[in-house]
Amino acid sequence: MKFGSHVSIREGYLGAAKHAASMNASAFQYFPKNPRSLSVKDFNKEDAMLCKKFCEENKLESVSHTPYPTRLTATDNHKRNQVIHSLLNDLEITEACGSIGVVVHFGKQISNEDPLASYRLMIEILNEILGQWEGKCKILLENNAGKPGSIGTTLEELVQVRNLCESPEKIGFCLDTCHAFSSGLWNGKNWAEVLGEGLELGYFDHLNAIHFNNSKYATESGKDRHANIFGRGYIKEAQFEELIKTSQLEDIPFILETPKERITHKEEIQQLQQKWGGRE
Repeated sequence: MKFGSHVSIREGYLGAAKHAASMNASAFQYFPKNPRSLSVKDFNKEDAMLCKKFCEENKLESVSHTPYPTRLTATDNHKRNQVIHSLLNDLEITEACGSIGVVVHFGKQISNEDPLASYRLMIEILNEILGQWEGKCKILLENNAGKPGSIGTTLEELVQVRNLCESPEKIGFCLDTCHAFSSGLWNGKNWAEVLGEGLELGYFDHLNAIHFNNSKYATESGKDRHANIFGRGYIKEAQFEELIKTSQLEDIPFILETPKERITHKEEIQQLQQKWGGRE
């Protein structure tokens, strides 16, 4: 199994990869630039190249995560252009670092009168970005947290948006376990149903990363509050085990975005490796 966590780029991209390796991780996630800004970063290409080389030599897989202000349903023209240029910059950095893709949150509802407006806008923005992108790095759409029925919480929505884009081969998926639990997509007891639907839709054919998070709140709460895998969350160990032992997920990196107050990511990765590293 490939376990890892989100890491800082405070010491650069190579520094982030080395930090992941120091935790005995086999995967990691990072922000390609300031997580609170959509500004385009003139990044250190040599540092990115060294990161890619280090990951290849140490069999490390990685993904990046777009800055928080990134919205695929930006309605204001200025904001929309900012998102497009920022995401193209994220893709360039992520490609240079040798990463699989850039995780992007699914869009939010923009119109109560026209429920399809958000989907149309997402597809327009994705087409504009990917029409200019020629690299191998993918955009990885992440399922939303939220109350049941909220936009971006079902596998069908993610698959349909990908299918309706002009360059679906440039789009993959990232499954967040806390978000899935929050929305009721996965309630801890229906993994077989989620798996069956995902296989039928082709979702798992394009799943490239998993955000491996427990939840501080019960399923269908609509609340996106992450908890550590063991002991403090509403998702039980046996429920995680059913997911982890799914054959379709054995080559997918599981990346922690869990709190570090009670336990470090290094310690939590060690727990995961001891419990499920061999997937017995």
